[in-house]
This record gives sequence, C-alpha cells and structure tokens, in this order.
Amino acid sequence: MSNAFNDRWNYPRWIAHRGAGKLAPENTLAAFRLGASYGYRMFECDAKLSADGVLFLLHDDTLERTSNGQGIAGEQPWAVISQLDAGSWHSRAWAGEPLPTLANMIGFCEANAYLINIEIKPTPGLEHTTGLAVAREARRLWPANAAGAAPLLTSFQPESLAGAREGADDLPRGLLLDSLWTGWLEAAVSLGCCAIVCHHRLLDATTVAAVQGAGLRTLSYTVNDEATAQRLLTLGVDGIITDAVDRFAPGA
Repeated sequence: MSNAFNDRWNYPRWIAHRGAGKLAPENTLAAFRLGASYGYRMFECDAKLSADGVLFLLHDDTLERTSNGQGIAGEQPWAVISQLDAGSWHSRAWAGEPLPTLANMIGFCEANAYLINIEIKPTPGLEHTTGLAVAREARRLWPANAAGAAPLLTSFQPESLAGAREGADDLPRGLLLDSLWTGWLEAAVSLGCCAIVCHHRLLDATTVAAVQGAGLRTLSYTVNDEATAQRLLTLGVDGIITDAVDRFAPGA
C-alpha cells in the first residue's frame, strides 16, 4: 500500500529529543543549538497553546518541572510565560533561558536547513484546537517550497491529529503510541498518517511488518543505549529519537 508522504520521506534516521536530550534545558533554543553542535539536523520538540493563543514549546501540562513558573501552562498568557526562566532548573549555566515560541523554533530550523518533528502537546480539553493551530502555524511559517522535508506533526491524541489534518492536510503526520491499543493501526491510516512513532519496547518484527504493510514508516523513542539502537536498526526502523546526542553519531 502506498502513502504519499511515505513516498517522499527524506528525514534523517537520528532525531535529537527535545533539542539535546538531557544535556541542556529541554525545548529551548539553547538545547537545539547544542544538539546541532553534535551533528544532529533534525529535532523533536513539544508545542502547546498559551491562554491567549500563542504556540510555545513545553512538554508538561504544568510549569513547575522545567521553569520557575507555577500552574497549568495553557492557562497562562504568553506575556507571563515569556518571562519565565526555563534554564535554571537544569543547571546554573543555563539560567535565564526562555521558553521559545513555535515560530522561534521553526525560524531557527529554516535558517540552518534543519528539520523538525513537532509533537502536539495539548492542554487537556484543547486536543483538536491545538492540533489545528500547530498545523496552521507550521504551514504559515514553513514555505511549501522550502528545502528539505516539511515539519512532521505527531501526537498521542488522535483528536489532535484530526485537527492537524484540518489545519494543513499537506503536512505529514504521525501517531505516537505508548501502548498498542485496539485499532491503533487502523486509526493511523484513517487519520492519513505517514508514520507510527512507538516506544522502543513496542517494536518487534511483527509490528514493523504490519506498519510497513500499511504503507507507513516506523519511528521509535526514546532510545539511549547501544543495544536497543542496534535492535531497532536491524528491524529497519526509519527514525530513532534519542536523548544521547553525545553518544550516537547522527550519520550512523
């Protein structure tokens, strides 16, 4: 079975998780610059909406773990979020590092000919809205004729992927999985996805064959040891998302 996005797949195999894994404060431009210094040219990041509709990078629903803010991030206006220190939690060397907007991140990637995997991270209740907004912003900021591949939009939430399809059907999408729930492959196909992005423990020869048989690509997260990486490479996975940007050469 053929998939239009699959047919023109040109992403690198190695993808830096949240910029540079755990070596710098995640989802900041500092992290993406550090990941790039190790030779990575594709980065995974997490995007969500502020209370006033600004798309910014953050993994958690709440602000406490990776900033000096408090409470649910999506309930804060961008004027508040933009002033937070998103670096000191990691180490003093990164004190004062701000949370970037999605526009900041896309601009960084475009300027340097890097590629991006944007995980849609909606505040609960905003699944469709966030998917729609991420896709529209990515389409607006990433020219259709830009060099390299378009942003890959992924989510654990089928409703977010439906929103992304509505917002920009021409951008590739992938379904994230932390378990193989009933109907996962059928859902991915019905959403027009080009990829399945699995926790590495879920991928075996049978799963990879099923995904490939449906015309989709396989990616795996978060792969940080050599044995796991080699097992996945032997299975023929198309993408490996890693924190260990200092241990895996991205050209491998």
